[in-house]
Amino acid sequence: MRGPKLNEGATVATLASGARHGTKATAKYVRSSAYKARAVLDLIRGLEVQRADEVLQFTERSIATDVRKVLASAVANATNPDNTGSYIADADELFVLACFADEGPTLRRFAPRARGRATRIRKRTCHITVVVARMSERRLAVAQARNEGVSATAAASRRARVERSRTRAQAAKQAAQAPGTDADTEFDDEQAIEETTVETVDVEAIAGVHSMDAAEGEPIDEVPDADEAVEDTAAEAAAEDVAEGEFAAGEWPGSVLPDDEGNGPDTHLIKGNADSMLYHTPESRYYKVTKAEVWFDTEEHAEAAGFGKPGASKADEGDN
Repeated sequence: MRGPKLNEGATVATLASGARHGTKATAKYVRSSAYKARAVLDLIRGLEVQRADEVLQFTERSIATDVRKVLASAVANATNPDNTGSYIADADELFVLACFADEGPTLRRFAPRARGRATRIRKRTCHITVVVARMSERRLAVAQARNEGVSATAAASRRARVERSRTRAQAAKQAAQAPGTDADTEFDDEQAIEETTVETVDVEAIAGVHSMDAAEGEPIDEVPDADEAVEDTAAEAAAEDVAEGEFAAGEWPGSVLPDDEGNGPDTHLIKGNADSMLYHTPESRYYKVTKAEVWFDTEEHAEAAGFGKPGASKADEGDN
């Protein structure tokens, strides 16, 4: 004989007539044990319907899904106008009066074991019952006051967040419009960079200096050619840029090492592969797929370091 139904006494009102009050819903033959269902039902017993639904929604036990469906069914029965005995118009006035789980029939199965034996498997079922009723006037007043307080607090918090956001936006706008901001500093930096560019070499001035030395009778060297002076000045400027930048100088003249991403400066466009001792120009077929281990500024420096062009590039040049 099964034991008594747990919490069933709460479904009987203390009226002289002894009539039942509240609205219930029952789910029978749920494929779970009553022990597991009772652990979840203990969490919602006596709670308001809205609070109980939130608890069941975030409960990680699988039986909580079935209990939540039974709770929703009980609320639907209570708010059904056809249910004249215990009709309640507002579902927010309901609370979980009682909830219990009774044992249902157990399905017996067997699993084969060694030596012809078998192990019994019990697939238990249960009947879940949830009873909802209207809260008392005192409790209903407390719940309404609490909800109004929570709503007022949420509205005040939202107004405070909006006000803080507007204050920060206004401060950022004023800071952007004020003089001496980051935009002005960036503009000044660009002007400084433009002012510190490499100056062009005045070849005529160099030639004039050498002519004056010759007129005074002092031995002078040969006057440098204009193209050579410009190339030497450009090479010195590129070397200074490499020295001041993030690229380390290589072991060969006119070479630099790549940065952490494998890139090189704008003045060094020739890729060198130390394993194959080949260099690739931007016109080379394998330039894009080659990972540079060293960057050269000119082909002459690359060939002086012992690097050579790939055979495919040489074949292309022969065809042209």
